[in-house]
Amino acid sequence: MQLIIILFFSQIAFSESFIPKNTLHLDKENFAQGGITEVQFNQVIDKVEKIYSSVVTDAGANLIMNRKWKDNTVNASAEQKGKDWHVNMFGGLAKFRTITIDGFTLVLCHELGHHLGGSPKYKERLTWATNEGQADYWGTIKCLRRVWELEDNQEAIRTLKISKFLESRCIQEWKTTPEQALCIRTGQAGNSVAGLFSALGRTPPPWFERPDQNEVEETFDLHPRAQCRLDTYFQGALCERSFKEDVSFESEVIGTCHRLNGETKGLRPACWFKSN
Repeated sequence: MQLIIILFFSQIAFSESFIPKNTLHLDKENFAQGGITEVQFNQVIDKVEKIYSSVVTDAGANLIMNRKWKDNTVNASAEQKGKDWHVNMFGGLAKFRTITIDGFTLVLCHELGHHLGGSPKYKERLTWATNEGQADYWGTIKCLRRVWELEDNQEAIRTLKISKFLESRCIQEWKTTPEQALCIRTGQAGNSVAGLFSALGRTPPPWFERPDQNEVEETFDLHPRAQCRLDTYFQGALCERSFKEDVSFESEVIGTCHRLNGETKGLRPACWFKSN
């Protein structure tokens, strides 16, 4: 187990990780129930890889999915080595008690977002990478929608314990039942992941109806607080921009919901994002 820790800490010096360094892989109580199976782990990666390999190829790179099921690190990461764009998915995160199949899909989308998520990017350190908040946002407004576009999202949410607030907002903001179901499914995926953040910080779970009221003076590139990240997933679910409209690495406006487009919903939260 100690060897795992050493390897992981070395790796994230050269990559962007989903959550900050932690020792949750040593905490057996978090793996007693819940999480997903190895079969589900591979099925999710297969599905996303099939969709996004060509997208990365079109960007002039090679997508490499590293499946680290036996590694109990509770994290995921992305790195670029020349034209090889890596996504590292660890078994520890997949087995974590709060993670669902949809939550795991969202984490994978977040890691792809570091490669494809557009502006804002990190201002320092690994300047190739889309920053943390934008990778979260891109994961919901682009990636999950592309991955789940042709699925029966009404059936997918049928057995979920859905937040009433999330359900009412999705019904209010989207016109058709399939669109509403996709919005709800996206929000619930964010809620699954928010449970991980709560365990990491040993804090109460975030709530859809209690958004983070803090406002940054400049865009924050690192990991936002748990509530702020749930807010980002939620707003991404509400944004009506098509996943087929690409984002830009030069502009924070293109392909997103933004006040400069005259939009008032689905905006990136001010708890991490400061509009230029």
